[in-house]
Amino acid sequence: MIEEKLAAGLTLQQIVSDPDWMPSVARRKYAMEKAVPVTQTYFFDRGIPDSVAYYQLVRIPLDDMMRAYMHEVRYRKVFLLDLIDFRTDEARHETPEQAMLLHGMIREAYVDQGYEIIEVPVLPVAERADYILARL
Repeated sequence: MIEEKLAAGLTLQQIVSDPDWMPSVARRKYAMEKAVPVTQTYFFDRGIPDSVAYYQLVRIPLDDMMRAYMHEVRYRKVFLLDLIDFRTDEARHETPEQAMLLHGMIREAYVDQGYEIIEVPVLPVAERADYILARL
């Protein structure tokens, strides 16, 4: 979604300062997840509890929409990938310290929703994929 907004000519600051930004991300996640057939396995990079962590990070109170999403959308497995080194770019502007804080908040958001977290260590991409697939 950030890439779409950047391509439309907005700056990252304009995107994240829009009061509807976080709810719009949550609405899109919810719509994508509800469109997935429950008989198939899908992987999502971010889930609804990730949005909860982002809401908390920027001090947006959880509204009825988010509470409903958290109640309605459930995951069979939750994998939390250990952080790798990253560089800031036009979409990622967090410092390593902020990334660690957010990572912990994301973990806590899933635990608060009753999920057992499967930690995925830093490995080469193929090994990370094998690690996850072996734990489905």
